[in-house]
Amino acid sequence: MIAEKTPTPPAQCMAAPQIRIVESTDIFRGQTEIMIKHEGVIYRMKITRQGKLILNK
Repeated sequence: MIAEKTPTPPAQCMAAPQIRIVESTDIFRGQTEIMIKHEGVIYRMKITRQGKLILNK
């Protein structure tokens, strides 16, 4: 005889914190290049001619 197992309820999952989305137009404000200071280091973020973002140290 095969014993039937009671199905275990799914584990309670914690809701992931909401990740903030920022529009690039709000950051660049019509420019194609900005500087970002992170932990004392300056980074350059550019929008390329193809519309992609590049982050350089």
